[in-house]
Amino acid sequence: MSAVEKAAPAVQLPEIGQAFGGGFFSGITIENGQRFVNITAGAEHEFAGEWGEYGVKIEGADSFTDSRSNTEAMAAAGSELAQKVLALDIGGFTDWAIPARDVQELQYRHFKPTSRENYCWNRDGDNPNSLPVGNLYTEESPAKTQVPGFAQGEPEAFQDDWYWSSSQRSADTAFYMLFGDGLQDYYAKPDELRVRPVRRSLID
Repeated sequence: MSAVEKAAPAVQLPEIGQAFGGGFFSGITIENGQRFVNITAGAEHEFAGEWGEYGVKIEGADSFTDSRSNTEAMAAAGSELAQKVLALDIGGFTDWAIPARDVQELQYRHFKPTSRENYCWNRDGDNPNSLPVGNLYTEESPAKTQVPGFAQGEPEAFQDDWYWSSSQRSADTAFYMLFGDGLQDYYAKPDELRVRPVRRSLID
């Protein structure tokens, strides 16, 4: 058990995929020594759109864990996709965001919709900011989700498609994930990809 886990108070957490906080519990991330519950919105709240403008570096959109600050920076720079996500009100919660890279990795790890082999070519699955820490994917792990409702063809399933994260890589590109096989890479910002919003809550 890590020092962070030992120091953290005992909290009754939901099961992965359990309805919670306006969406579904999708895992824990750690930022600056604090633990956060991450919540994924239902499939009906997905958007598709461009990340932003090619060649424009957005200050404040580089975090791998803070989805909200990334999304607010994107919106301030004119991203219509980010503005739509920030305007969401789901179950009375209004702090939704485009998932940061390591928050998005938890979505795939727990809600992988297909039974395809994982791509696992570079640092796919490496997630030092999750609890437990995410290891590199293998062809078989993670397997197709067993969480009710999230397998391919079920109501909350991710599409076998590309999804933006809110984590910027450069002035030209941002990180994305392919939810069919777990490929984590980067794409040109003007490309139109999907987004599944998230929010988070600090664990006391």
